[in-house]
Amino acid sequence: MSNKVFQQNLDDKKGPQPGGPYLIQMLFKEPVAMPDKEKMTSTMEKHIGAAECFCYDSKMAGFAALDHIAEFKDGKCPVQLMVMKCDKFKGKGFDAFLKSQMWDCQEDRDRIFRECRYQVIATDMLAAALPTLERANLDTDFLDALAELYPTCEAFYFQNCGKLILAEDVRSHQIEGPDRFIRFGVNVRFFNIQGTEDMLIDTVGMSTLYLPDLQYHFHDMDPNWVVNHAYNLASYILANDNPIKDGETVDGVEDGRMSRNLQWTCQYEDALIQPPRAVLDIHMGTFASGGR
Repeated sequence: MSNKVFQQNLDDKKGPQPGGPYLIQMLFKEPVAMPDKEKMTSTMEKHIGAAECFCYDSKMAGFAALDHIAEFKDGKCPVQLMVMKCDKFKGKGFDAFLKSQMWDCQEDRDRIFRECRYQVIATDMLAAALPTLERANLDTDFLDALAELYPTCEAFYFQNCGKLILAEDVRSHQIEGPDRFIRFGVNVRFFNIQGTEDMLIDTVGMSTLYLPDLQYHFHDMDPNWVVNHAYNLASYILANDNPIKDGETVDGVEDGRMSRNLQWTCQYEDALIQPPRAVLDIHMGTFASGGR
């Protein structure tokens, strides 16, 4: 746990835009060449289905995901997946606030930022027009392809949610279906509220799929129980295209497990901690803090 004190700053407009790009930074110790065009195309097809390489040069490679069609008012076209050339990585923009919420590789975080001097950036384009589950699966299929194409990658940083994950953990995951997006594209953050016994747990990353992030403001409960609840609820919201309406309830937590005996009320509010965004606030009954 970090002991640093951070200021709440909802004037900071930086952060994920709803439906924004799923932007992946791959970090490397040494420079890496763009993989061969044919190899890239075959690896993409292995993971995302039919693919067509529509640009390939020393600066970038672009692939049309032919099975994933984005439809707009004035036409339709395949989603595009872009991979940039290797560039220098200087660690700019990674402040103490962002680093404090990189729970997946706390022990390796400083080493990664110290040793990795190169990066390859990859992103989707036009994917916001896809149905929610289709985009969630395509983005993580794309991630699996990148993990295979770049074996010397040390770590992946997911800009939409602020997660830093060791490459070996990405390559070895056994998760199937849309829960892969929850694992890599959604970050559950934890904060102690200075001067109180209160804690705040929230998510970042759900808005990439036009779904609500979650927020819990509470006291007197093991925060690990709440983190698990947040991941489970985020998974439910993704799998069911967010069926939860203002004022409805969800199962709460008793003795570390979700329980129907305890019902927590859901309410749409503005986030308490940056980035500014709408969240689904979970009122934890007798454990809840703050006014609603």
